[in-house]
Amino acid sequence: MNLKSERRGIHVDQSELLCKKGCGYYGNPAWQGFCSKCWREEYHKARQKQIQEDWELAERLQREEEEAYASSQSTQGAQSLTFSKFEEKKTNEKTRKVTTVKKFFTASSRAGAKKAAQEKIVKQGQPGRERNADNILRDLKEIFTPSWELASPSEVLAGKLKAEIQEAKAPSPSINRQASIETDRVSKEFIEFLKTYHKPGQDIYKQCKLFLDTMNHKRDLSIEEQSECAQDFYQNVADKLQTRWKVPPEKVEKAMDQIEKYIMTRQYKYVFCPETTDDEKKDLAVQKRIRALHWVTPQMLCVPVNEEIPEVSDMVVKAITDIIEMDSKRVPRDKLACITKCSKHIFNAIKITKNEPASADDFLPTLIYIVLKGNPPRLQSNIQYITRFCNPSRLMTGEDGYYFTNLCCAVAFIEKLDAQSLNLSQEDFDRFMTGQTSPKKQESDSFSPDVCLGVKQMCKSLDLLSQLNERQERIVSEAKKLEKDLIDWTDGITKEVEDIVEKYPLEIKPKSQALAAIDSENVENDKLPPPLQPQVYAG
Repeated sequence: MNLKSERRGIHVDQSELLCKKGCGYYGNPAWQGFCSKCWREEYHKARQKQIQEDWELAERLQREEEEAYASSQSTQGAQSLTFSKFEEKKTNEKTRKVTTVKKFFTASSRAGAKKAAQEKIVKQGQPGRERNADNILRDLKEIFTPSWELASPSEVLAGKLKAEIQEAKAPSPSINRQASIETDRVSKEFIEFLKTYHKPGQDIYKQCKLFLDTMNHKRDLSIEEQSECAQDFYQNVADKLQTRWKVPPEKVEKAMDQIEKYIMTRQYKYVFCPETTDDEKKDLAVQKRIRALHWVTPQMLCVPVNEEIPEVSDMVVKAITDIIEMDSKRVPRDKLACITKCSKHIFNAIKITKNEPASADDFLPTLIYIVLKGNPPRLQSNIQYITRFCNPSRLMTGEDGYYFTNLCCAVAFIEKLDAQSLNLSQEDFDRFMTGQTSPKKQESDSFSPDVCLGVKQMCKSLDLLSQLNERQERIVSEAKKLEKDLIDWTDGITKEVEDIVEKYPLEIKPKSQALAAIDSENVENDKLPPPLQPQVYAG
């Protein structure tokens, strides 16, 4: 997809998110811009073309072998009978030795041995070159046999043996125990869910068990072929639910979600980041790339998010948590749910910052910033796992498909990010990538803690200390100002009181003495007789 870089921000036309074949569904960079439906059609066309070319090559080789055999027979007719018997005996002896050696390196069974004996009897008199052409045809039939066909008894036995060996090589019993508990729980939930479907539920369960057995016996297939099996299975079951069992569309969607959960919970450890792919290598490359871009600031990406607002900062943390939590899920639908929750937190953060609904042009740069800041583990493996084994209807339409397509675009942008994408000169971009300098030193006013791990925590702590220092200085200044205001107020009140007292002096008279008794002036009053007391006379 064509990602553009403009001064106003990273912009992707919404039409570029759709399938390039024009079907109206969402495309995907992993499918070369096609939706899952169109990609499967193109894949089948290319595969059929390759099969046809291989068959034509095999037929041509067989014709050449037959012509060479006919010419050799005409030239050998004049030779002696003894020489012919000697050559025949030599050829048979050589064939016997080759067959004996092959037995040491190939799995044998009674059916296989019987078949080999029959072929040896039929082809005993044929030369080696014609037998090689027949072997090529037989090998092509085995290679291009549809994976949905049931395996032979020998393959069943070999598959069971291989499964036991892989389980014996499990890294930890606790991990296996946890996976077993989760598998049992999902199985019980799936059975309880199918009970509501009655007869169709029984057929669905049989189809799922048959598919799981087939996948267990086809572990040697490439991951693309296993993905093709899963997509075919989803399509077949959905068609049967709609046509044969006449299930309503809303119940079909719920049933497909439960089927995907049941199937992929059991197949997760075999199909997620398999050793036969380079998914792990891509994971390490993306992680290394994101670490190298730790210096990218929100201003460079034109991210319309202000993390100084507490609510916005919380939304950013939740978005990072959701995108990291995606790796802990086992079902593709659950991984998509994590991407959807992350995207909704991003939209809320933009809405709070701008006080208006977020647009698609605001969403993609912010999503890129969240991925750079969070550096999700095994990002490419999770994207490939969702692409290969998710129900295709979820990726082609709906908000899950839209958000997943934007995540793929964000990862593609990070992988191809250059100086022009960030509106920087090539010289500055090279210095930032090599660590010679940091944009934070040149743009101290727009400093933002966007680095990772220890450096991120250090920058965040320095920012916090700087803010606390400024707040402390401001508080001290305000406290001194308040102290001065209080002193001035006290002095003013004191002066006003003094002025009033001076203008209106207060005369404080001495305390008046208590009134004396009538004879208080008699100095010798102590010599007077006591006052007369009333007396009662008896009459």
